Amino acid sequence: MTQLIINADDFGYSKGVNLGILESFKNGVVTSTTLMTNMPGAEHAASLAKAHPDLGVGIHLVLTCGAPLCEDVPSLVNPQGLFRSGKELEKVAEPEHIERELTRQVEAFFSLGLEPTHLDSHHHVHSHEKVAPIVLKLAQKYRLPVRKISVDPRHRSNREIQGTDLFLADFYGEGVTQARLLRILEQGAAVETAEIMCHPAYLDYELLTGSSYTLPRAKELAILTDPEIKDWIRTQRLELISYKEWKV
Repeated sequence: MTQLIINADDFGYSKGVNLGILESFKNGVVTSTTLMTNMPGAEHAASLAKAHPDLGVGIHLVLTCGAPLCEDVPSLVNPQGLFRSGKELEKVAEPEHIERELTRQVEAFFSLGLEPTHLDSHHHVHSHEKVAPIVLKLAQKYRLPVRKISVDPRHRSNREIQGTDLFLADFYGEGVTQARLLRILEQGAAVETAEIMCHPAYLDYELLTGSSYTLPRAKELAILTDPEIKDWIRTQRLELISYKEWKV
């Protein structure tokens, strides 16, 4: 039987995102989420998580969205004090600043009164050469699983860090259809453990004005809560879990 984690990224981005993720958990197939501690909806997300303890909640490490929690990380920010783009990050970010900021984000998660289930990152920045060693260091320190370092499904997780056999990121953008999700679920069923990434949300002002990925999130929400998807999963050898079921 395959153990399948369906993780909703961006918990904490805004109240609309938070409520969409919660709906996908309560009335859909989402089992897990990851929280952005630097975003305006973080405290709201934490309150929802505490009210729904069966939802696995990890840390969505951020270096490319919003502003850092630390004030002394100049290589990570643009003149407006916001995080640089991913391409700029790879060129100019100093490892010392990366570690300082990511450590602060982990500490902020604990300060919200939550216990993290695992680590992943916004825009997959933990696959960057400068960031990956720091994330693995944090994972070892806190004994946390990590989303596969590469989105390439052939890439195995670091042997010292627990992670799924397969990470599936295709339920996104033009790939947000019921047929595509079913194909992705079939891919997941071919291995022992798999994670599917998703981004369900209700569209609110903060999301519509701050993100380049908006309307497909509402479509994701509709598909992830479709009873046909839940019924299909019940007929397969798929066990829906979160990372908390096999935390290191």
